[in-house]
Amino acid sequence: MATTRLDLSGLKCPLPALKTRKALKPLKPGDRLEVHCTDPLSVIDIPNLIRETGDKVEITERAERRIVFLIEKGGQREQDSPSP
Repeated sequence: MATTRLDLSGLKCPLPALKTRKALKPLKPGDRLEVHCTDPLSVIDIPNLIRETGDKVEITERAERRIVFLIEKGGQREQDSPSP
């Protein structure tokens, strides 16, 4: 189980969610992604993204100028085809 750190400090919506999605794709089930953000909207966007992908997320730190998410890659891969 590997942990990858992704620093998205300074990026504004929608970039933190988009870059998080891209960083999750090559990870294996059980791997973790630690995401550092400064955009306050990321507390909405990243959990919504993770709900779509079926992975697990927790906010490990939420300060005035920094938010840290710890995401664990789930066993099911994200589907490439759109939902009906």
